[in-house]
Amino acid sequence: MTQKTILRALAGERLPVPPVWMMRQAGRYLPEYRATRAQAGDFLSLCYTPDLAAEVTLQPIRRYDFDAAILFADILLIPQALGLDLWFVTGEGPRLSTVTSAAEVAALKPVDAIHETLSPVYETVRILSRELPDRTTLIGFAGAPWTVATYMIAGRGTPDQGPAHAFKDADREAFSALIDRVTEATIAYLLAQVAAGAEVVKLFDSWAGSLRGRDFDDFALKPAQRIIAALKARHPHLPVIAFPREAGPRYAGFARATGADCVALDNSVSADWAAAEVQKDGCVQGNLDPRLLVQGGDALETETRRVVRAFSGGPHIFNLGHGITPDADPENVSRMIAAIRG
Repeated sequence: MTQKTILRALAGERLPVPPVWMMRQAGRYLPEYRATRAQAGDFLSLCYTPDLAAEVTLQPIRRYDFDAAILFADILLIPQALGLDLWFVTGEGPRLSTVTSAAEVAALKPVDAIHETLSPVYETVRILSRELPDRTTLIGFAGAPWTVATYMIAGRGTPDQGPAHAFKDADREAFSALIDRVTEATIAYLLAQVAAGAEVVKLFDSWAGSLRGRDFDDFALKPAQRIIAALKARHPHLPVIAFPREAGPRYAGFARATGADCVALDNSVSADWAAAEVQKDGCVQGNLDPRLLVQGGDALETETRRVVRAFSGGPHIFNLGHGITPDADPENVSRMIAAIRG
């Protein structure tokens, strides 16, 4: 049996101490990240400069000895690779040229053209697979099709994903064609990451919670199912983590329905509920409130131990319910890890 703790948890093993990593563990809360980002000049240059992207991926491993490193990249590199303009506005986030009609969906680049843009990302994965400690698992990732499409349609993040819902409701056929294109591109992108050395992949559906009923089935569940089936057709033993954020009751059964080896949970669901309803199907990941890493103190340690205890009956990877925030105290991460590893 493999010795890497995260791979053991993903294979369904219950471990006495859960392995731990954090979403956005390479990020602005770390002074060393801010220094490297300044060296890169801007966010996209950091994503597309393999030596620097590998460096920021390695920084939290050196500092905290997490059980996994996650590739430093961005979910919006796929739309850029499909032909959209992408830029970042300081203090406001990403901006893209938009796709709002069947003609604009048809005008996107073919899937086999994405690798030209994304090849630096694969080089980052190759560097990491050489540089990471032997005990550290390398996680590759992509945004899930619905979440990526919301940005492609609106040209930016929106509070309610309203533009994507409007396009979906006005022209379901064209919207479905967009989801299909992003799905196929995501499969190609993740397969290339695995070929370069990623040992696990994660699918981030950050806006899954705004889908309901048939829409959730068609645009969150089925694309995840397609992506996972395609990955496992080529790599039967590749572990896949799915994160349909804010799916609420739809977390239950998501692993069974999609073939995911692990479901990552946000902190809007209780660990006790998830242990009963989600963990029965296999590994779960989560779900400490990221605000506790700002707050610190006894609350952080108490809640960390509570999450560990809630999920102690089955396979569990400790993580946050969402990404660590830029205002988090790096010392609080050390306190959290100490509370987990005890």
